[in-house]
Amino acid sequence: MFDVRHAVLASFRRTLHDRGFVEVETPILHVDAGGAHARPFVTHHNTLDMPLYLRIALELHLKRLIVGGLDRVFEIGRVFRNEGMDSTHNPEFTMMESYEAFADVSDVMALTEALVVNAARDALGTTAVDIAGEPFDLAEPWPRARMVDLVSAAAGTVVHPSTPVADVRAIADTHGVRWEPAWGSGKIIEELFEKLCERDVVRPTFITGHPVEVSPLARVDPKDPDLSDRFELFINGTEYANGYSELNDPVEQRMRFEDEAAAKLAGNDEAGMVDEDYLRALEYGMPPAGGLGVGIDRLVMLLAGVDSIREVILFPTLRPEATR
Repeated sequence: MFDVRHAVLASFRRTLHDRGFVEVETPILHVDAGGAHARPFVTHHNTLDMPLYLRIALELHLKRLIVGGLDRVFEIGRVFRNEGMDSTHNPEFTMMESYEAFADVSDVMALTEALVVNAARDALGTTAVDIAGEPFDLAEPWPRARMVDLVSAAAGTVVHPSTPVADVRAIADTHGVRWEPAWGSGKIIEELFEKLCERDVVRPTFITGHPVEVSPLARVDPKDPDLSDRFELFINGTEYANGYSELNDPVEQRMRFEDEAAAKLAGNDEAGMVDEDYLRALEYGMPPAGGLGVGIDRLVMLLAGVDSIREVILFPTLRPEATR
């Protein structure tokens, strides 16, 4: 199993190096916990007498490097999220994130397919895998489906971020999906997708067109201002990757961050904060870029044919044995 893990990591590095990406290392201790929706681990630096957070994503520092002139960068590293544990979640896990100047979401989807297909070939000698007991060839083109279209089909009515929030709440109530008063239509649509649609996405599929409300770092879809230029890769009801055309407008990014901060004050522990250092980097100027994050542990699970993330991490987080 750990031969498979080693082969996957080596394959990712080889594919990215062959495409001109430079491997870098960024800080694990962050002043602001950003780059994802997650609850962070909090620590304290004694000498500086200041709180710090274990990183929940690699994103914001990697994009600072795009601002600084490194056009293609990636990092494979541990990230930490102070959340629940189950068969696909461990508090510390391994992510690969890459960022490419002058790329967009279509380029990132193509890169995602190449990374996964090459990893399968290098680790298994084949692109054929079993998913939910059925054979699939990862080398076949992966279909794409918009989140709002899948939710609309499952709900039996058109659902869109522009739909009045009262109407979307009523749809959520009908299907037993919880919502919070501070959530807009976009966030409730994401919750509807998780409840009604995720489990039915078995073969590798790019889910696209996430609401802007739940995509604070992604560029707006040029065809629909309520949706983002973003995708998530789902396989057998589980997210494996997330990518998008990066938002590089500092004015719009500040407004998105302020919305996140307001959501945090309203009680959403997973919402982000206003990252002034990152905003200053954007003010210097970030070129159009495409970004990608891939969960290494889940991909190893898929290729190794196991159902628990504990099986693919040498030292998973466990409760200590009781002592007498």
